[in-house]
Amino acid sequence: MPYAGPMTPLPSETMARVLAFWFGAPGSSEEGAPRPEWFKQSDAFDRAIAERFEEEMDAAADGRLDALMDSPLGCVALCILLDQFPRNVWRDSARAFACDQKARTVARHAIEQGFDEQLKPVHRLFLYLPFEHSESMADQEVSMALFTALGDPGWLEFARKHYDIVERFDRFPHRNAVLGRTSTAAEEAFLSERGRGF
Repeated sequence: MPYAGPMTPLPSETMARVLAFWFGAPGSSEEGAPRPEWFKQSDAFDRAIAERFEEEMDAAADGRLDALMDSPLGCVALCILLDQFPRNVWRDSARAFACDQKARTVARHAIEQGFDEQLKPVHRLFLYLPFEHSESMADQEVSMALFTALGDPGWLEFARKHYDIVERFDRFPHRNAVLGRTSTAAEEAFLSERGRGF
C-alpha cells in the first residue's frame, strides 16, 4: 500500500488530553489553578510534554487539527500546542518559535469569533499569550489591550515587560543567539544586565 502520511490524532481527544494535562483533570481541585511549571523551567515537565504530545504538536503545526478552531476551548488547546508546548519541548532552539505565526492566527480567529468572552480567565491567558510573544509592535498593542481587559495585575505586568522590550529593540534580544541574529551593543548590554528582561 502507498504511504498515506502521518496519522492524525482525533481533534476532540486531543483537546481533552491537552486541557487535562495543562490545566488539571476536569472537576479536580487542581483544575485551572496556576502551576509553577507553566513559566519556570522543569526538565521533567518538558520531557512529559514531549513524550505525550509530540505527535499532536506536529499535527497542529501542519494544519491537521484546524478543526479545533471551531470551539473556544479547541482554540485554547491549539494555542497551547503551537505556542506553549514548543517553548518547553524545543527550549533554547529556533524550533521553539516556529509555530508562533500559526498560533497568532488561531488566537486572532478566536477573538474575532468572540470565543474568548466565553472562557475562564485562565483559559484566556493562554489564548492571549501568542500576541505577547510576538516581535511585532502591532501584536504587542493587541496584547496590552487584551491583558488590560483581562484585569489580572500580574499577567498585565508581564505583558507590559514584553511590550517594553519590543518597543525598545523591535525584537526580543534573548532570541538572537538561537535565531542566528547578531545582537547590537545595546542588546548585549541589556542581556548582560537583565537577561531575558521578564
